[in-house]
Amino acid sequence: MKVVLTIAGSDSSGGAGIQADLKTFEAFGVFGASAITVLTAQNTMGVSGIYEVDPSFVKEQIQAVLKDFDVAAIKIGMLYSKEIIDLVKEIIKDLNIPIVLDPVFISKANSKLLQEDAIEAMKELFEHVLLITPNTYEAEVLFNYKFGDTPSLETIFCQSCKVLVKNHILEIRDEKISIDQLFFGHEKRVFQTPYIDSTSVHGTGCSYSSAIVANLALGKTLEESIEISKKFIHDAILKAPNIGHSRGPINHKAAGEML
Repeated sequence: MKVVLTIAGSDSSGGAGIQADLKTFEAFGVFGASAITVLTAQNTMGVSGIYEVDPSFVKEQIQAVLKDFDVAAIKIGMLYSKEIIDLVKEIIKDLNIPIVLDPVFISKANSKLLQEDAIEAMKELFEHVLLITPNTYEAEVLFNYKFGDTPSLETIFCQSCKVLVKNHILEIRDEKISIDQLFFGHEKRVFQTPYIDSTSVHGTGCSYSSAIVANLALGKTLEESIEISKKFIHDAILKAPNIGHSRGPINHKAAGEML
């Protein structure tokens, strides 16, 4: 069985972060290990508290996993502080496995998830990962990216890693679609699924990047992994359990059964 590692924050409501990552790994039949960077008190309505794990203990968690398991791929999520980002960079820079970075800035409930001085530090991780998966807001902060503005793509094209900008909603002939754009070199590939008008989208970003990592570990190409993962998220929203008072979680198990 392939082993994958997630380095991310904990979501007490179970819909995002480490909890979503492990549910996603299970859905794809890979073994998930984890290193927790922060503890959060949160639910579908937002984040009410964040407690940073001591960076030295984050390092100890990661090293314990890498020492014992033959890790096939790594997903990086919420890192929160410059200190944690710096130690993660030192660990991953010499690894020769697929690494996907989900640059978590802010939750869908508009909760801030990254310290101000950590954004520039995060950019130093880009040269050590295969793919980063910003949403449109994060892409604007990181690259000054604006959808449909060709000059704004130049910074993305200059990255050493590939960039997947997630979830731009388009309406074509009265039909809405969700598109993700993969930028690599000076090329672009578009992935799309029908748009689902749902409030059950808590943890979709975390789960999407984790699904990509799981499929990379299973030997799929990057483009195959994105294609499979986008459909997985679509199905997980479609089968959402409709719990919570705001942005509810998705259904990882049901989506896995539809693979």
